[in-house]
Amino acid sequence: MCLAAFALNAHPRFPLVIAANRDEFFARPAAPMTWWWAQGTDILAGRDLVAGGTWFGLTRAGRLALLTNVREPARQDPDAPSRGALVVDWLTTPADAMSFARGLPEGYNGFNLIAADLAQDAWHWISNRAPHPQPLGDGIHGVSNAALDTPWPKTVGLKAALAAALADGDNPARLTDVLFAALADDRPAADADLPDTGVGLARERLLSPRFVRLLDPQRPGQASYGTRCATVLVVEALADGRRVTHIAERSIDVQGQPCGDVRHTLAASRSPSRS
Repeated sequence: MCLAAFALNAHPRFPLVIAANRDEFFARPAAPMTWWWAQGTDILAGRDLVAGGTWFGLTRAGRLALLTNVREPARQDPDAPSRGALVVDWLTTPADAMSFARGLPEGYNGFNLIAADLAQDAWHWISNRAPHPQPLGDGIHGVSNAALDTPWPKTVGLKAALAAALADGDNPARLTDVLFAALADDRPAADADLPDTGVGLARERLLSPRFVRLLDPQRPGQASYGTRCATVLVVEALADGRRVTHIAERSIDVQGQPCGDVRHTLAASRSPSRS
């Protein structure tokens, strides 16, 4: 992912809601979200068909992870390992967040990994640009291509849109539709609000919307890089104390148009214990 907002225990009916966009080069092949086998575990995730990793995934046992890259062109190593492996590694390990972070190898380009154990209601932000994993408390958090909750316009805007959607949310389907619309907002930020990440003002403008499209000069009307898919996850608390997970992924084509939705509902489980 390159942008995500997530609400942790911020609504009594919807204890977990995630809205996220994945930005990537369109030439890099990927498979949409489905169940696949990885390191002895059945995971629900999209898949990068170049390196084999993913950007957002979960398991039936209640592991969940999403990943964003840190934008720092001066430190980018083209030979670094793929960061998508980090999501798979978290989903398939029994380790807790602290042990997992201590065991991570060096050499990755900058990353943000949101790692969750839903059975324990335990959430952590793990980054190789931070000294140690940070536990996440209840509320609405956001991350793009900087540290957790850095107030970039797209991050602030998506967090606000998530808060508004929760305030009006009356069912998972409507909440999902409202958040897909929020993720499709392609308005650029004002120059005065842009970060300076070392890519130049013109590129900062192009990367500032929630929904990104960088046009291919060789192919009019088509993007070479941009938002490839949007994902919305809604956990619904039932009256009997169980929870149902609804997840939808919307693929985007080179014209910037939706080209297919994949939806899954995970069977009801008991509410987690608080760690």
